[in-house]
Amino acid sequence: MERKFMGLSWSLGVLGLVMILVAKSESVDAITCQEAITTLLPCQPFLTDAAPAPIAPCCVAVANVNAAATTTSVRRELCHCFEKAAPAFGVKPEKAKQLPQLCGVTVSVPLDPSIDCDK
Repeated sequence: MERKFMGLSWSLGVLGLVMILVAKSESVDAITCQEAITTLLPCQPFLTDAAPAPIAPCCVAVANVNAAATTTSVRRELCHCFEKAAPAFGVKPEKAKQLPQLCGVTVSVPLDPSIDCDK
């Protein structure tokens, strides 16, 4: 029941919580934190260990967010965004690290909680 509520919250209003906690609704050049989180909603079951593998819409979302992160400043802002949002939603760090490879997307910065977003 709790996972269903979390999933529903994620789909409907969890982004509001992310925005309150993290996203400052300011533009990060090509894509905002809120837009990136919304785009990545299909990845939520995999990232929280509710699904064994990412679904195709998740991989499309990963590719789209990666394509929108065209500058160092955008990637840095998204890194900070994801760094803050992930724990709030129960994202498993090992799942986040696996996601680009499983989706066949090459990202310039690994999705790893130990990464320093400012470097």
